[in-house]
Amino acid sequence: MAEFIVAIELGSSKITGIAGRKNLDGSISVQAVAQEDSASCIRKGVVYNIDKTVQALASIIKKLETSLHSKIAHVYVGVGGQSIQSVKNTNVRELPPDGVVTQDMINSLMDANRSMQYPDKLILDAITQEYKVDNQFQLDPVGIQCQRIEGNFLNVLWRKAFYRSLKKCFDQANIAVLDMYLSPLALADSVLTDTERRSGCVLVDLGADTSTVCLYYKGIVRHLAVIPLGGNNVTKDIAYLQMEDRTAESMKLKYASAFTEDGDIDKNATYPIDAARSVPVSLFNEIVEARVQEIIENVWCQIPGEYTDKLLGGIILTGGGSNMKNIEAAFRYYTHVDKIRVAKFVNETIKSSNAIVNAKDGRLCTALGILAKGDQNCAGGELTGDLFGTVKQTVTPQTEEPKPKPQSDGNGRVINPKDADLEPKQKEPETKKSDAHDEDEEPKEPTKPTWLQRTFRKLKKFGNDMVRPDEEEG
Repeated sequence: MAEFIVAIELGSSKITGIAGRKNLDGSISVQAVAQEDSASCIRKGVVYNIDKTVQALASIIKKLETSLHSKIAHVYVGVGGQSIQSVKNTNVRELPPDGVVTQDMINSLMDANRSMQYPDKLILDAITQEYKVDNQFQLDPVGIQCQRIEGNFLNVLWRKAFYRSLKKCFDQANIAVLDMYLSPLALADSVLTDTERRSGCVLVDLGADTSTVCLYYKGIVRHLAVIPLGGNNVTKDIAYLQMEDRTAESMKLKYASAFTEDGDIDKNATYPIDAARSVPVSLFNEIVEARVQEIIENVWCQIPGEYTDKLLGGIILTGGGSNMKNIEAAFRYYTHVDKIRVAKFVNETIKSSNAIVNAKDGRLCTALGILAKGDQNCAGGELTGDLFGTVKQTVTPQTEEPKPKPQSDGNGRVINPKDADLEPKQKEPETKKSDAHDEDEEPKEPTKPTWLQRTFRKLKKFGNDMVRPDEEEG
């Protein structure tokens, strides 16, 4: 039986499905990748057109199954987008004199946090940050004597409407979801190092419609936020130069620079829009840099003030937007953080012959991170259908039996052995029909002869009477 893991990421520009197998050496072999455009069904990372999302998901599963030659029983799904937000919560327990923290107390704090109610929102994940035992912070307080314990949690919320829409999409597409992961956390586990998480860092995923900010300090997630700004905002600004979005996207990928020194700009240079038009380089750069500055400043506003001077691990950029020219210089200029790193690929060892995977441009980091989190086989039965949906039946070899001798029905007709082997119940209708036919052919009452027939019979009788005396004399 085939063994593989399937992960699906619902991005604002593309829905990505990826299947791979974990090897004994810790590496991952990517076996299939399928993508569908999601611009018409997902906005800001949130499903808004259920029918088109269902069609895209069904198409991805079909493509993966065709490549894998196997059915997919269930999948892992990564969720993110503008619907995600984090909220801090604190629960406190008072202990009697000489009291000792027990595991039951810790479980009680966690249960109380999980039972928190938020208007129109659900707790997607509850992250334990640390426990404050009297006046000291501890990660594992069990067994410590104290009079007061305080549990600090970071609850990641998402809208109930988003959950219902997402569940409806997978139900209508007949896709069983094995588990859902927070895409930003799965991404962080795959692109950040342990040193960066301990020393303090900010992971920024620059997507198409959104930018996700994830803050780590002392190895713990301290803040998670999603801002509704991304690469598509840059494209739309360029399109205001009276061009189609497709042309604007092409020009962004080819010419856009996130940051350019004033002395490096040729004021007489132009970029071609089409055969008849062009745009000055200075104007083009001004448009791009203004939007990039807005995105960076909104990202930086998400960092709590208590951590801005503790980011020894720096800022790590990933996602499709991290491919823009001079993006590191732009973040360094506007955030005043010197340590900037662009994560083009995940830390796991990936083996693949797929060009999309081997491009290592940051676009598949989240999908690969979700794939790395999966730990159960997602394979179903062997795929027996061809591309046209017909089922191939496996023929079981049988021992050859002696052929029956031809039989005759008594009228010179040879009976086909196949017909002779038919079950009686299949021949019964014919037998009954034959009997019924015979019954219908019983002698009927003769009809009255016409005058011509009567005259002919009399002449025949007269002739016989004339001949019979001669025969008797002879």
